[in-house]
Amino acid sequence: MTYNRSSTPKGCPHYHDAVQACTFAVRDLHVRASDYLVRTEIVGQSDRTGYVAGAQGKAIAKNKDVTAVGRGTSQAEADQKALALLNANGVTENEQIVYRYFSYGADSGAHQTTSLHAQRAHVSKAASHM
Repeated sequence: MTYNRSSTPKGCPHYHDAVQACTFAVRDLHVRASDYLVRTEIVGQSDRTGYVAGAQGKAIAKNKDVTAVGRGTSQAEADQKALALLNANGVTENEQIVYRYFSYGADSGAHQTTSLHAQRAHVSKAASHM
């Protein structure tokens, strides 16, 4: 599992729309997995500003791993939505949040407040410790 996000608001150098972010994420998987990559699938994308949580778990009855993406106006809301999606898809074991981050979307702009930038930096540090 990998992700790509916009670390700066729209109009800034590190902004990516959803299509660009998907392209970069798939490219990253191909580079990291080399010959062992079996399948790629985009499980979530958005052009909205907000917090994101990527979660994984095992659906024993379906004999498969499940990945879910939750989004919210807070990290707690994004986490809760991702875990709820896992539950709705029959996940019964090893539920865990594997990525947490903040991403700017098309509704952002260079005028975003510094408090949002500080929140993004805090979330990025939390995600790097997983």
